[in-house]
Amino acid sequence: MDLEKLEEILKDEPKFRLQQAKQAIFKNLIGNWQEAISLPQALREKLNQECPLEIKAEVLSAQDRQSQKAVVTLADGFLIETVLMRHKDGRATVCVSSQVGCPVGCLFCLTGKLGFKRNLTSMEIVEQVLLWARMLNKDGDRVSNIVFMGMGEPLLNYENVMEAVKILNSKSGLNIGIRHISISTVGITEGIKKLAAETIRPNLALSLHATNDQLRNKMIPLAENYSLADLTRALDYYIKKTKQRVMFEYLMLKDYNDSEGQAGELARFVAQFQRPSGFPKGRNFYFVNLIAYNPTAEQQSYGFSASLPERIQKFKAILKEAGIEVVQRYKFGRDIKGACGQLAGKNISNKL
Repeated sequence: MDLEKLEEILKDEPKFRLQQAKQAIFKNLIGNWQEAISLPQALREKLNQECPLEIKAEVLSAQDRQSQKAVVTLADGFLIETVLMRHKDGRATVCVSSQVGCPVGCLFCLTGKLGFKRNLTSMEIVEQVLLWARMLNKDGDRVSNIVFMGMGEPLLNYENVMEAVKILNSKSGLNIGIRHISISTVGITEGIKKLAAETIRPNLALSLHATNDQLRNKMIPLAENYSLADLTRALDYYIKKTKQRVMFEYLMLKDYNDSEGQAGELARFVAQFQRPSGFPKGRNFYFVNLIAYNPTAEQQSYGFSASLPERIQKFKAILKEAGIEVVQRYKFGRDIKGACGQLAGKNISNKL
């Protein structure tokens, strides 16, 4: 699906036809133009031929039925993955990919082992959300949250990601509140600064995982281009300019980054940021999200294992004692390889 192509097809039609078409796509969540009964039959047939709405995907469901993963086949044969997470409070969060593969190369991540193939277009990103929106709509539900935490580094595909955010947030699009859309980055400083200047700005999450350059560069090879000192300056600029909360993500790896001393380092790193003027008192403008590592059989060969539950609890306690707000991510999608670092697009496709 291509909105630009849609606009080209409808350029000689009355202007209201484009609005009707968008209404059919984003509000009525149709999967075939024949369902767009507000459009003339001849136009529906033309649109089905020249701008089909089918999203080719294989959907896998977890045993607990709280999460589903879809392997989406793109027009050029590449494969990407997206995950739907259903929360007990009724929310439905979609985790989207922003690239085919990933250039970052995180040592613990299946996607990183695949390398980078190409950026996704804005509509290839939006289609991932539409896929789940159509499915949820059948049950009378809707997508409530979107996180750019799938395959790829969102801030290295900045323009397409932000265009997708605008479509997803738009009242003529899926109308998802901007405070319910989050972008996760390993710390692309120029992208963080650029994001700070946006008028429509999603939440920012930083995949930190270590608080010294030596260890972080080992875990995240691309981080060699973005020192923690540079990252600190970019985050300080972002916080002061936007007055928005920042989430620090920290993957817990046994005997690697989960010691009591490293918990203290993390607390000091996070606490260095000053409260921006005008930010509500009594509310933290940052928090830490601890992620329990749940490796697949492939990932176990990377030499990492999950931190013991008691080690995670001690790590969390040290952060809390230092006055740091901390949460622990719920374990979604392990049995369908949909958890953190497990998206691999079935090894991308036979194009490799």
